[in-house]
Amino acid sequence: MYRDFPGLRGKGPGFPVFPGTPGGCAGPFRYLPERSGSLPQLSSPVLQAACGLGVFALATAPDFAAAEPVHCGRFFGVPVRSRPIFTIFACMKLTFLGTGTSQGVPVIGCRCKVCTSADKRDNRLRTSAMVEACGVRMVIDAGPDFRCQMLRTGIRHLDAILLTHEHKDHIGGLDDVRAFNFVDYPPLVHKVDIYAAPHTLGVVRKDFDYAFAQDKYRGVPEIELHEIDVTRPFRVGGLEVVPVSGHHSDRFAVTGYRIGRLAYLTDFKTIGDAEVEKLRGVEVLVVNALRFTEHYSHFNVAEALALIARVAPREAYLTHMSHDIGLHAVTEPTLPRGVHMAYDTLQIEIND
Repeated sequence: MYRDFPGLRGKGPGFPVFPGTPGGCAGPFRYLPERSGSLPQLSSPVLQAACGLGVFALATAPDFAAAEPVHCGRFFGVPVRSRPIFTIFACMKLTFLGTGTSQGVPVIGCRCKVCTSADKRDNRLRTSAMVEACGVRMVIDAGPDFRCQMLRTGIRHLDAILLTHEHKDHIGGLDDVRAFNFVDYPPLVHKVDIYAAPHTLGVVRKDFDYAFAQDKYRGVPEIELHEIDVTRPFRVGGLEVVPVSGHHSDRFAVTGYRIGRLAYLTDFKTIGDAEVEKLRGVEVLVVNALRFTEHYSHFNVAEALALIARVAPREAYLTHMSHDIGLHAVTEPTLPRGVHMAYDTLQIEIND
């Protein structure tokens, strides 16, 4: 598992570098490029079989079909030709789209040292994440910054959105899924599947009632709601997703998600023992940590660290942080080994 920082792609230690790609093309953990279809195009039956076994795959990017192909060498004796963005990818990649609280960081009108920091890691959009694995791309939560976050990733296709709960900083951007609906229009309209607990979907239906009207006006978001049973796993494409239940406060339930060796929890204040057991064996745990002092509806840093100690993942990342967490450069070194402050655009690659 490696962290992918801007400007360091293709530098993974100990992996083959294919000539002809920008900076070399190191593996096995690399970004799955954007594609027009729902699955990556593989260059040979050998590679297709490898992907089917959940090992890795070599992918090309049809959206760049006009680009001049580049010969990248051989793989298990198979000649490989690809576009300049030819990549090798592992089973899963997590991208932090936003790591801030409901107000974001900087906070409007605030002049504290965090809100005025020149360090980009201290600028936090509302909390959201993107998970890509086995040909499936999904986003966890779509708050008011959803449009900006999607533009920043440059993606053109989205398979699903998982919602953790109904608060506006987690569902407020759902109207902007319509851009994905019509990216290939005409002739195609791509509906976006949304998965959430019953109460959360009830709020979505109320707040975005125009998307479910019998006589819709043209251009409304085309979304398909899927009610999940939080006590049972469900599938998105070929991925199994395990809901992890907790409470945001005494008044609100919240749903985290385990996907393979990744678990993502945000806006938790309490979690039961049975739900913690669902987290056993994860390699990467993402958990909210609002600030160092106590808060009535969010884990503080001490509570997040206590959960991390119980689960014992290889790496843990804090998210949903307020400006009270302090400067990234100051706070990050104080955390226990293997625990990190996430920041917007950080990418985590997980070898399943």
